[in-house]
Amino acid sequence: MKIESLQAQEILDSRGNPTIECVATLEDGSTGWVAIPSGASTGKYEAVELRDGDPKRYGGAGVLKAIENVNSTIQSAVIGFEAEDQSKLDKTLIELDGTENKAKLGANAILSVSLSVARAEAQHEKKPLYQYLSKFNPDFKGIYTMPIPEMNVMNGGKHANWATDIQEYMLFPIGAPSVVEAIRMNAEVYANLKKVLKSKGYAISVGDEGGFAPSTTKNNEEPFQLMGEAIEKGGYVLGKDICFGIDPAASEFFDNDKYQFKKEGRSLSTDELTEFYLSLWKKYPIVSMEDMFDQDDWEGFKKLYDKTNGKLQVMGDDLFVTNVKRLQKGIDEKTCNSILIKLNQIGTLTETVDAVLLARRAGMTAIVSHRSAETEDTFMADFVVAMGTGQIKTGAPARGERTAKYNRLMRIERELGDNAQYAKFPFQSS
Repeated sequence: MKIESLQAQEILDSRGNPTIECVATLEDGSTGWVAIPSGASTGKYEAVELRDGDPKRYGGAGVLKAIENVNSTIQSAVIGFEAEDQSKLDKTLIELDGTENKAKLGANAILSVSLSVARAEAQHEKKPLYQYLSKFNPDFKGIYTMPIPEMNVMNGGKHANWATDIQEYMLFPIGAPSVVEAIRMNAEVYANLKKVLKSKGYAISVGDEGGFAPSTTKNNEEPFQLMGEAIEKGGYVLGKDICFGIDPAASEFFDNDKYQFKKEGRSLSTDELTEFYLSLWKKYPIVSMEDMFDQDDWEGFKKLYDKTNGKLQVMGDDLFVTNVKRLQKGIDEKTCNSILIKLNQIGTLTETVDAVLLARRAGMTAIVSHRSAETEDTFMADFVVAMGTGQIKTGAPARGERTAKYNRLMRIERELGDNAQYAKFPFQSS
């Protein structure tokens, strides 16, 4: 069915900043709505999110220029396109922009069109979005893989005013039988964690992604102990039912060729930071580490990857930015065995799919992720099910922009019944 119109508007994300929503309408009246998220600790190699820069509106963060690009330049170029031809649409958007990083039209503008058209076509074909998107997954065999929900329950770094140097401490419910049960397990631990923090006199305010952010924690290690206590309080076995993951977002504390731990008053070299991570890995059931080093510190990633011998999920986010060129370098140099996938890092559905499939061919895992400034849009929940990546990261079980994704996953699993299976985690802790 052909594209009839595009209509973009300015709305607010979960931080209260402007972002784009877009509605694509096809000739038969089918519509697709999307809203585009935004990151705080963004990688410098990400596709460009176009902002207005006018200090009189939203401190310069407005997106009226990007919206105008959708409603005029892009709309004029794609009206009459067949919505089902996603590859042609996305290629046209990339060529229309003409820059390496989508700086002219804005990745936020381009992505809003790419995704809204896909959702409109799914409505036209009268298919749930995950079913429609499964056409992009060449390995789909009729059984959908429900992802392990990796919940960020303690926040630090740039997401929480540097309560800890490590930005995210996550729960991995690898022992759950289904996504419904996995979400329940994590939610119960999250509730118990609140009780544990209150009992110790800690604040229970939360960071951008809903995780608790008690600034009075002693060091970067204490959150593991607090989460472990909450897991046991819930009747679960640490290391069997639920394991840990971290996202230090190290590019945010890399300065003058050193990693600056503000919380602990330490300055570390790449080798010293590697040893710090290895000590945590040996002490706690950590199964995944993401962005442990700066986005240009390929050597650091490779050292940790080599020293953990395939028993740890070593993940690149800012390192790869969902970009196949950077991912291919990581594959060639054997720096990681995992990539974080963010639709807005690269700017089109097709390029995102390409990154997932390249990682899969290389034997790497791919984790579909939210951003710290989110919306109520649940596109990523359908996408992770369609692509069968088996892991999703979308914040704590709190705040509507996070729970919307979890609720969507539970609805999908119930809808699928026997046609759904819960993912198996491929790595084991030391």
